[in-house]
Amino acid sequence: MTSEIPDLPEIPDLPEIVDSHCHLDFPDFNGELDTILARAHAAGVRRMVTICTRLKNEPQVRAIAEAHPSVFYAAGTHPMSAAEEPLATVDQLVALSQHPKFVAIGETGLDYHYTAESAEIQKISLKIHITAAQETGLPLIIHARAADDDMAEILTAGYRAKPYTCVMHCFSSSAELARAALGCGFYLSMSGITTFPKSGDLRDIFASAPLDRILLETDSPYLAPLPHRGKRNEPAYTAFTAAKAAETFGIAPADFARITTENFDRLFWKAH
Repeated sequence: MTSEIPDLPEIPDLPEIVDSHCHLDFPDFNGELDTILARAHAAGVRRMVTICTRLKNEPQVRAIAEAHPSVFYAAGTHPMSAAEEPLATVDQLVALSQHPKFVAIGETGLDYHYTAESAEIQKISLKIHITAAQETGLPLIIHARAADDDMAEILTAGYRAKPYTCVMHCFSSSAELARAALGCGFYLSMSGITTFPKSGDLRDIFASAPLDRILLETDSPYLAPLPHRGKRNEPAYTAFTAAKAAETFGIAPADFARITTENFDRLFWKAH
């Protein structure tokens, strides 16, 4: 992919926007990170949370956050890796949370689309991460795919036992899971998927959610929004998702950017 400035939507007076979920340590960005971050800043994306999906990679992800003032990080065991990696411990996650730029637990969750055979170990891993979120007061970052019933049950049972905060990252699940998450006061995050023409039902789910429970993300290098669908995603493209999402909620893009940034600040309280 070339390094030209993205053809960003023309949004006058766009305030700060936040990419609440990206993967800056992935090889897709090797040798280009400074340019990637400069493009993000130029697009109004002034803060990013880069996510460590395997705890053995935490030192590299932490180093990115330490080297760049606009980057914060989270760490956990991705559900698709739960059967391949040693189980995280609550103590391990709590210890990581002491770092000033460590702002969330995860991503964790359940994925029965690709890794249904490891469902039981995924559930164990998820519950460990929930406990760490409860103990630290940091938000939990959830990946959910094709596991709505188990996800709703585990998240709500954990919340009833001891409240915690949470974001359903790259939400693309059912209205029922959205209602369960929102019922616990959790947040739903909009990714590039919400810009796709066939995502009307998903946009409807978001439109019915409280605006003060909505976040933005790229999940880059994956899931680039229109007009870059199918290409490598990057944090700057949060601006495209923000523009389309503002249409979904029927408000001005600048207002949507401001509100979702306020939401991010409330949930990711360490990311300042």
